[in-house]
Amino acid sequence: MKKASILMILGALLLMGLFKFPLWNIMLGAPQYPEPLGMNIYIDGIQGMNEFDIQNIDGLNHYIGMKTIPKAADMWEFKVFPLVIGSMAIFGMLIGFLGYFGKVSYHWFLGWLVLMTILGILGMYDFNAWMIDYGTNLDPNAIMKLQNADGTPMSYKPPLLGHQKLLNFDAYSYPRLGGYLMGIGMLFTLIAYFLGKKSTKNSI
Repeated sequence: MKKASILMILGALLLMGLFKFPLWNIMLGAPQYPEPLGMNIYIDGIQGMNEFDIQNIDGLNHYIGMKTIPKAADMWEFKVFPLVIGSMAIFGMLIGFLGYFGKVSYHWFLGWLVLMTILGILGMYDFNAWMIDYGTNLDPNAIMKLQNADGTPMSYKPPLLGHQKLLNFDAYSYPRLGGYLMGIGMLFTLIAYFLGKKSTKNSI
């Protein structure tokens, strides 16, 4: 159970990487931009990959009626996410320490993982909802008003995950280091659960 508990502590501790490294990244590439435009999404705000990326993306968005990239103060998520991640990291490490000293069972490891998974799904749902609004709720007075073949307004929603063609841009959306660290941490927790379960059975 001690090895399982240490792994639980490490898994929860890896969440703290989200305070330093970006969770997600969206990249836009086009022939007129030799170096792609990109933005890194952190749990407390959005930053351009290069100095003027956000400014250039906002300039492009202006022509087709999309909103500007939100500042941290514009979205409640950037206030709540750090609190949620910090709380889950501390809670997970506490469970690990209690497990190490035999105060809680391995079932707590699985409980933490299930809760973290639910919060992750809710976060992705909220992120996708923001992108839908960002790509479809366009300014009716935009300079350029493009339509699909059926006459409906064109959507510019970036992909939640993977690649999508947006006009002459190739949009890519993938996790970054913070997201991978979170995934590894959750995997550690799952392994900790099975190690704890095996250890408990062997001790009976």
